[in-house]
Amino acid sequence: MSPNIAIIGAGFGGLCMAVRLEKAGIRSYTIFEKGPDVGGTWRDNTYPGAGCDIPSHLYSFSFEKYSSWTRRYPGQPEILDYLRRCADAHGLRPRIRLNTEVVSATFDEPSGRWRVRTTSGAGAGEEVFDVVVSAMGQLNRPHLPDIPGMSDFAGAAFHSARWDHSQDLAGRRVAVIGNGSSAAQFVPKVAEVAAHLDVFQRTPSWVIPKPDAVFGPRMRAALHRVPFLQRAYREWVYRYGEHTLYPALAGGWSADLVRRRALDHLRAQVPDPELRARLTPDYPVGCKRVVIDSGFYPALTRPDVDVVTDPIVRIVPEGVRTVAGLREADVIVYATGFRTTEFLAPVRITGRGGRVLAEEWREGAEAYLGIAVPRFPNLFLLYGPNTNLGHNSIVFMIECQVRYIMGCLPHLAERGPMEVRPEAMATWRRSLDRAMSRMVWQAGCRSWYKNEAGRVTGNWPGTTMLYRRITRAPRPDAFRFAR
Repeated sequence: MSPNIAIIGAGFGGLCMAVRLEKAGIRSYTIFEKGPDVGGTWRDNTYPGAGCDIPSHLYSFSFEKYSSWTRRYPGQPEILDYLRRCADAHGLRPRIRLNTEVVSATFDEPSGRWRVRTTSGAGAGEEVFDVVVSAMGQLNRPHLPDIPGMSDFAGAAFHSARWDHSQDLAGRRVAVIGNGSSAAQFVPKVAEVAAHLDVFQRTPSWVIPKPDAVFGPRMRAALHRVPFLQRAYREWVYRYGEHTLYPALAGGWSADLVRRRALDHLRAQVPDPELRARLTPDYPVGCKRVVIDSGFYPALTRPDVDVVTDPIVRIVPEGVRTVAGLREADVIVYATGFRTTEFLAPVRITGRGGRVLAEEWREGAEAYLGIAVPRFPNLFLLYGPNTNLGHNSIVFMIECQVRYIMGCLPHLAERGPMEVRPEAMATWRRSLDRAMSRMVWQAGCRSWYKNEAGRVTGNWPGTTMLYRRITRAPRPDAFRFAR
């Protein structure tokens, strides 16, 4: 008898899990999606210029290769269309409940099952499942800065992940607070229409060029008709990330290469030495997320764009007040990232013995292989703690995790609810700490990879090849079973 499975989220993770269940002939699952459509972060982030900095043929499922990508680096509309196509092609729509948010999941020990509570337009409801798979991701809850006076601003203000398309920015004074990957994508678009643009920078980002290219009809036809070409191109992109980009994060041979490339890019695109100095980071490349973009620097050199490095004092009705004075604005855009360390929030997860996951993770989220947590039987995570990447495609990691969960299903069907042993978790934690000690993220910079205590809870410190190997199949001795 197939287990009844609740999947939370219909982004890359949730859809991948559902497709693999379908392929295994398991159709006793439900996908709960709080939004009006599939797509996750690619449905939510609709700011001008939104796109991915991983090449399209790698930022896609291995089982759903897509030869019709129009660019080397896909834009948001194309990625969202790809995910919609996947949902349709694999017949997932009937099992997706849109506009239905999971608010809690509680493990019922007598029955060994999960009680999942949801809200929707029709009100609250509760259903029972054998297994819960969280596919909520890390980049879904916008982070707003704690700046005094934010509610006092007289103009329009919004986060980049909740872009207000009703606001026409043409001819207006725009303030952008933040300068990470999202800002790098939309700042050039906004600069083209705004009367004046202020980009408030707390810490500069390392920026390397984005070698984008258009795939014309002939190239797309070749990739479609000659499958080997697509496999070879995908493999080349993957190997480049593993053998060139990863060593730069691990203090290896390519760290200086990437740093020189970033500095050459800065010198080539920013002729003003004073501005160039303000845009030069003082921390190692990769300590914070590297921005991959070729249009950001030219936008910052425009005469109607200012890079403001004076610390912000507060938001006032007229704009942004810094230590140097008032910067007037009609619109404020917060490009301040996401609440990445609050995994599974705001869903309240209660495991065995009444343990609440958020309380268990007070000092930092952690999970065995990034997938399972002690005292939370039959709860599995996709894109969980320490599985984010700085050098390759997260879709690859998600497929590894889904394969691992699929390998767990026969064990729990035969032996009852399974939970990872605390001893296995402790061993995993020690190995993770050893590997993390050599990574560049441990340098002194602040980043969304870390929690407030400075612990890296987001990123995987090894190669993806290593992760694929250790998640190839579950080890039953790492788990305890109810029967």
